[in-house]
Amino acid sequence: MSTRRKARRPEGRSGRPRLLSEEVESRLVAASRTGVAVELAAEMAGVSRSTFLAWMARGRAEVDAREDGQKPDPAEEEYAALYEKVRTARATAAARAMMNIRRVADGGIVTKVTTRRFRDSVTGEIIEETVEDRTSPDWRADAWYLERQHRDYYGKDAVIAVEINGLGDVPAGADEGAVDLAALAERLDRSLFSVEYPPELEDGVVDAEVVDE
Repeated sequence: MSTRRKARRPEGRSGRPRLLSEEVESRLVAASRTGVAVELAAEMAGVSRSTFLAWMARGRAEVDAREDGQKPDPAEEEYAALYEKVRTARATAAARAMMNIRRVADGGIVTKVTTRRFRDSVTGEIIEETVEDRTSPDWRADAWYLERQHRDYYGKDAVIAVEINGLGDVPAGADEGAVDLAALAERLDRSLFSVEYPPELEDGVVDAEVVDE
């Protein structure tokens, strides 16, 4: 559904500086690229929230009108340009934030790099060894994503439909639908986090002379 243009009166020629200057536009776009709220982006650009939203509404109306095949209105060009730039900037911020969320969910982020040099006791050569500490996968980042991106299925207010088929001590039969969600959650928690990781390598080198650390 497109937004119709509204008839506008010609702007006066009182000599007052234009509010939507190139500098203001640049600040709005730069602030939007960081992903801050609309009100904060407006403050960073030195305009009110209502003014910013009014500009965006005019720009969207012009873009929608052009997409519907109407002739471009030169008087609305700057608002259409602002709308498209801000929309792209906010989408870029959202994509960057989602990439970071995915990185946290997948794990493997390097948090510490330790380099040590030692002399091999057999060859006498100086060997350099680098060890990286990396983050473990974090299921909470995935949960955050699902809760917000697929709210109908995973949001806090979503209707939960549980289907159980032979899960351990869950009784089957006539009362199969009466599931103890708390007990089920506890069992799932134990199952999901029962993965045993190999012990960390001991710090040090057997039969080697440490030169420096």
